[in-house]
Amino acid sequence: MDWVTVLVPGGRESFNSCLIIADRFSKGVRCLPCHKMDTEIDTALLFGNNIISTCGVPKVIISDRDPKFTSEFWTNLYDMLGTKLALSTAYHPHTDGLSERIIQTMKDIIMRLCEYGMEYKDH
Repeated sequence: MDWVTVLVPGGRESFNSCLIIADRFSKGVRCLPCHKMDTEIDTALLFGNNIISTCGVPKVIISDRDPKFTSEFWTNLYDMLGTKLALSTAYHPHTDGLSERIIQTMKDIIMRLCEYGMEYKDH
């Protein structure tokens, strides 16, 4: 999981950020529009409504050390769901190279869409 946070707000909802989730097993990617100021609870609801409800509970989540994913709230949520959190090492993209490459590609695509005034949530 990672964020794209330098987006220009657009559309009715004024989304200015995007949560990108890459599935290592299926190689599928989900880009979830959100707001930069969303709390960890908002992020958990976004994750639950868009990932857990359609794909099920993940066994392992690999993420960087973003406070939104390492807070006490998320730690308790991982425990309740039986999900293990694996934190990647700072500045070491080889920890999860394939997912990092997918996420970087999606960031590039989203940035290009926003440059042309298109709403990424529609694509």
